[in-house]
Amino acid sequence: MVRTPLTNAERLDRSVTEDELLAYVTDLLKVHHWHWNHSRDSRRSNPGLPDLICVKHGRIIFAELKKEIGGKVSHAQQSWFYELKLNHCVEVYLWKPSDMAEIARILA
Repeated sequence: MVRTPLTNAERLDRSVTEDELLAYVTDLLKVHHWHWNHSRDSRRSNPGLPDLICVKHGRIIFAELKKEIGGKVSHAQQSWFYELKLNHCVEVYLWKPSDMAEIARILA
């Protein structure tokens, strides 16, 4: 079996941590003047709520952030995604480092 070499972008995507992705997204949220919330410590909260809740000009975004490799969505998170997607007034995303260009477009 022949392996296709990774591009530089693919190598970068694999090396970006969830904290680095969070910093990237929150920087974009600040630059584009979103109101947003991220709970740093969710251990005392009900499980599954997405990492970010973002509001701007009538748009509501719920976003879960995961690292590129090994970032698994829990059953509780899947349940939240399902319920949130039933409401067509909100946008729900699962973002990974490979989505960084799309994230910038969505939040601009």
